[in-house]
Amino acid sequence: GGPTRRTRWTAALVRSPDGSELISLDTTLPNRLLAPALGSGTLEEFQGWSLEAREWAHGRSRFDFLLGRESGERLVLEVKSVTLVEGRTALFPDAVTSRGARHVRELAEFARRSGWRAAVLFVVQRADADRIHPAREIDPEFADALVEAHAAGVQVFGRRSRVELDAVTLGDPVQVLLPTPGNSDGQEPLE
Repeated sequence: GGPTRRTRWTAALVRSPDGSELISLDTTLPNRLLAPALGSGTLEEFQGWSLEAREWAHGRSRFDFLLGRESGERLVLEVKSVTLVEGRTALFPDAVTSRGARHVRELAEFARRSGWRAAVLFVVQRADADRIHPAREIDPEFADALVEAHAAGVQVFGRRSRVELDAVTLGDPVQVLLPTPGNSDGQEPLE
C-alpha cells in the first residue's frame, strides 16, 4: 500500500458464515464487469443502448455509466454493489449512504426530463440471493429515495454474481422488491 493507506492489506474475498459461499468485497468490481457487457450490448436490461461514457460527471455528481440510443435518448445508470444477505434476501445498503440517496434522487430528476432515462442496477457480489430489498432498518433515507425515484420513472434492476477463487462473473437477473406506497413493511416486485 501507499503512504496514505490506513491499512496494509485489502480484503477482496471472504467466505459466508456457513462457509458455503465466497463473497466479493471489491466495490469497484461490478463496474468492471458491467463495462464490457454494456459495451457489447449483451445485457437484456439494456438492449438497444450503447455505452457512451464511464464515470460520467454531471453537476456535483459522478454517475457510473451514460448510455445512449441513435435517437439521441440518454440513460444515466448507477450501479450499487451488494454484499449483505440475510436468508436469501440481499440488502442494500449495509451502512448509511447519504451519497447513495443523493444519487438516487438525482436519477429521479433525469427520469423526469424529456429524452432522458435513469436506472439503478444492484449487483449482488455472491450467488446466494434470490431477491433484493432496500435495507430500510439500516438506512431509511436511501430506502425512501429509491421508492420515490422508482415512482418518478427510475428503472431498478438486480443481478447476482458467481464468485470463485479465480474469477467473478456477472450472473442472472434477481428480482428487486420495494416497499409498497404507504406501507413500509410490505414489499412489491418491480416489473
